[in-house]
Amino acid sequence: MTLTSNWKGRFVIWGTFIAALILQTIPWPGILDLLRPSWLLLVICYWVLALPHRVNVGTALVMGLLWDLLLGSTLGIRGMMLSLVIYFVAMNFLVLRNMALWQQAVVIGFLSMALEVMIFLGEYLTQDVIFNTMSLWSGAINCVLWPWMFLLLRRVRRHWHLK
Repeated sequence: MTLTSNWKGRFVIWGTFIAALILQTIPWPGILDLLRPSWLLLVICYWVLALPHRVNVGTALVMGLLWDLLLGSTLGIRGMMLSLVIYFVAMNFLVLRNMALWQQAVVIGFLSMALEVMIFLGEYLTQDVIFNTMSLWSGAINCVLWPWMFLLLRRVRRHWHLK
């Protein structure tokens, strides 16, 4: 691997993270905000499954901290919770990688719901927040989006020859 391909790979991967952060922070109208997919989780899960030697729990922590900064929420809650979910993905990446795409989608959907609950519990410890069960529907939306996101990011990875 040459120096230029290493920088090219970092640029492409971080570009997808920035796009996911932008999609994650774009405001949605009213009740639809509870149905927002977790773009950042989907993108990080893909890169952890595809290139675990490049993207790992530390990357998830940094992206979660950036997510906290962009939302203006309590610093570290999303970073810590996203790191815990990605830790599960990283520890089981060989098993998840060998699952069928629909099975991966179900696992990602459950992980997304777990992330929503964990973020609520983290915020509940520091603020007076109320859990809205409608936010769990984002897990179902992530389940539906996962195959499309997987195929899109795999195409990006193959186009740029990332290893």
